[in-house]
Formats: sequence, structure tokens, C-alpha cells
Amino acid sequence: MVATSQPLAAQAGLDVLRAGGNAADAAIAANAVLGVVEPMSCGIGGDLFVLYWDARTERLYGLNASGRAPQALSLEVFSSQTLTHVPLDGPLSWTVPGCVDGWEELRKKFGTKPLDELLAPAIRYAEEGFPVSEVIAGDWASAAPSLAKYDDSKATWLLEDGRAPRVGEVFRNRNLAESLRVIAEQGRDGFYDGPIAEQIVAFSEANGGYVSAADLESHHSEWVEPISTSYRGHEVWELPPNGQGLAVLQMLNILEAYDLKAMGHNSPDYLHLLIEAKKLAFADRAKFYADPAMVEVPIEKLLSKDYAGHQRKRIDPNKAAVSVPPGDPQLEAGDTIYLAVCDGDGNCCSLIQSNYYGFGSKVTPGNVGFCLQNRGALFALDPAHANCLQPGKRPFHTIIPGMATRDGKPWLCFGVMGGDMQPQGHVQVLVNMIDFGMNVQQAGDAARVRHLGSASPTGLPMDVDGGKVACETGITAETRAALKERGHVLDPAKESFGGYQAIRIDEHGTLFGGTDPRKDGAAVGY
Repeated sequence: MVATSQPLAAQAGLDVLRAGGNAADAAIAANAVLGVVEPMSCGIGGDLFVLYWDARTERLYGLNASGRAPQALSLEVFSSQTLTHVPLDGPLSWTVPGCVDGWEELRKKFGTKPLDELLAPAIRYAEEGFPVSEVIAGDWASAAPSLAKYDDSKATWLLEDGRAPRVGEVFRNRNLAESLRVIAEQGRDGFYDGPIAEQIVAFSEANGGYVSAADLESHHSEWVEPISTSYRGHEVWELPPNGQGLAVLQMLNILEAYDLKAMGHNSPDYLHLLIEAKKLAFADRAKFYADPAMVEVPIEKLLSKDYAGHQRKRIDPNKAAVSVPPGDPQLEAGDTIYLAVCDGDGNCCSLIQSNYYGFGSKVTPGNVGFCLQNRGALFALDPAHANCLQPGKRPFHTIIPGMATRDGKPWLCFGVMGGDMQPQGHVQVLVNMIDFGMNVQQAGDAARVRHLGSASPTGLPMDVDGGKVACETGITAETRAALKERGHVLDPAKESFGGYQAIRIDEHGTLFGGTDPRKDGAAVGY
């Protein structure tokens, strides 16, 4: 079974499974197609993270395929330009793209199919074209003014009259097809030490960027140990920092002590606790989450149940917190795609991949057919901050794949794309299933809330009013009024509530797929 945000990608992954490929093979094929048909959200110019359950060894593996800051990029570059933050657009926001190396690592360790076979569907859609879907058309149109600022991006992504393609129109990207062919033939070296790298470096040197040939050549992904916590008989797994999966586990640890089922789904009591737990976890996120290769991140202390107990005491059940400093772990501390694949042998792949903002940096370097990500915008520029920019450092990352096991076996392969919404979305769908008894589709369909305005790993402080709470239309007027009475400031704007995909595995090994109606996606199996 394959669940993704685009039906063409889900079908590509399913075809690989039918042809004898496994979960790793299908995930790569589906991801490559997503980079073609949902180019604002992901692609070979972005990063990638994976949780992979290997049925043979009965073990969960973690892959961090995120890129690092250029070696020549320093704080002095920004101070000399009187910049107080990393720009969202342009080459200064670039980090080395990790996606292609991530594909290669995943395929080498677990895959069974050659890369050229896995990339063939993506190459075909890029060359021959694909119909633009409804959600994607809206995202594309929103990004059009920014893309138009860069000649190569305008030529690649906008039509001759300067507009984005509309719903149902067929879009072709022959430059991307050629880049994918290079990767299919030469593997990761075709991207990091070949014609694609040459175009990236040439553009960087000519346009004030700092990514060098050496930065690309030296890039490598890292296999890491996943982190977890127990929650009502389930083990919930995330990847460690530099991502934000730790926040999911911290929130669950706080919520575990409450009888959420008795409170009722999306009741004022439950939502108040959810929001306050998020504020506490995100305060720690802002202070501690960073590249563990460069700074010490107190993961075990932040994950401890004792620490959650101390944090829980900071929650007033009747009043929203306005100022939420981080805890003391010395006590006993954009746009993205997600896809899930489970094969007939019991392997499960939870994969998330992203450019960060829509179309990343908005910059297409030359004729490569893809934009480079703007993950560098998530660095802090305060030298005292754990997430401060350093040469060769990985920035804080928002994208997180999720998995849950029960009795030592996969129970749920899932993810919720959407920047700061991701930890909040992970927690809400898990609570929907575990506490409120929803099935895998109902858990994603249910109305969500989103708290905005917590302190950020970029160094931005918490909003003075304690942030705002956005509610989907399914949250009742009575519940909204009750949240206001407790001091929550409701956000009237239409926010994004993420995009969920999941596969539930029952005790018989039967697969149940769930896909988010907020996206264009599909969950398909055979």
C-alpha cells in the first residue's frame, strides 16, 4: 500500500510494489514523481528524512538526509550586509540539498531495484507532462510573483504569459526530466559531482551565493537512531534533532497523565491542554533543538517522564499561558510532502521530503529544472543560540516522519506535513486514534487546531499575547467561546492545518490507508 498527496505518485509507488519492489523502492519512485507533480513542495533541490521498519531484522532505522550550510557562509556575511535574519528567498538561504543522497542511501541499504527503473515514471511525467491538480494550482499561483523575480525560475515554472498553470492544464518540465536522467544514469554523483553540480555552483558564484563544489562533493547523509516514548501501550517513534520530532514526544508525555477520552474529542478541556502542552514543548524546541553534531542537545532529559511531570505542573487548567519560557532539562529535557509505504513482506517506509517554503528559495539555478531549498532561513544569527549558523552545520528542520509500534511490531506509518503544524498534527491524529478510537481515515478527517506564535529556533521570541489559535470549521462555536474565556486568542485567518497520510497495520498484517481530504492525495493498495 502507498499513501501520498498526489494520485500519480501513489500509483507509481504501487506499480513498483506490483513489479516486485519493496517499500524502499516504492518510496523512492513515489517521491521522485511528487517532485515533478508537486514541485513547490518537494524535489531534488530539497532535503529528506526517513523512518524505515525492516521486517527481516525487526528493527526501525532512521535516515537524516538533510544538508549543511556552505563552508564559506558565516555570520560575518550577514552582518556585513546588515541582515538580522537569513532571507527566505535567494542563494543566501541555500543549504546543500540532501534528497538525492538520501535516495541512494535508502536504496543501497534496503532497496532491490536499480535507480533508473525507479526514476522512470518521474522522468516520463516531467517529459510528457502531467495535469495540474486543484490544490497544487492554488499553491503555484500564490508563488508566481516570487518566481517571476528570477529569470531561470520564471522560464521554468511560469507559462509564456507569466502565469502559473491552472487546474487541468498539462505542465511539462523537460529540464527536470534531463536532470533526473543524469541521476538515473550516474547516481548521486551525477547530482553532487557532475553536470547538475556545475550549474548550481556557477549560479551560486554569479549571484552572491556561497555553495561551492566542495560543499556538494562532501555531502553525506547519516543513519541515526530513532527516538521514542511510550503512550498508552504504544511506542511512538520520531527522528532526533536537528528535526522537531522530539516535540511530538514531549507533548505526548505531558498529555499522557490526563483522561482525554473522558474530556471528549475537541472539547474545550482537551484542546486547552493540547495547546498548552504545545507551548511548553515549542519553548524547549526554540532553545535546545539544533544539529547534535555541533551542539549538545539534552534529548534524554527532555524525553524523560519526570521532566514531563515538572512541565505538566506549569499548565493552568483554566487559563492560557501568555509567556512560556523553556523548561529546565536539568530536572529529572512551509511546503512539504509526506508518503507512507508498506509492502507485502512487512517493511514500512515513512518518508518526508521538502523544499521548506513553496518552491524553496524560489531560485532555479540555470537549466536544472528544479528550485533549491531555503532551509538556511531556519538558522538563528545570534552566536549564543544553539541553532546559530555555522559553516557545515545543519539547520533546525521542520519535517518529521512518524511511526508507531505496538508489541514490537509496526502499528502506524504516518506523517502530517506543514511546518510548525507537523508536531501538532502528529499528536492530534495519534490522540484521535488511541484515545478517541478513530480509524485511520477518521483520524485525518477530524477538525484540527493549530497554535501559532511560539518562540522560534531562529531566535524570534514568543508573541506578546501568547500566540493565536486557529480552528478548523469543525470546531464548534461553543468550544471556541470556551477557549476565549480561558484567554486563548483565536486567529480569524485561514491557516494551513497540514496534510496527513497514513497506513495502519492491524494484528493480522492487514493494511488500512488514510489520506487527507485537505490535499489531492490517494491511498492505494492491492
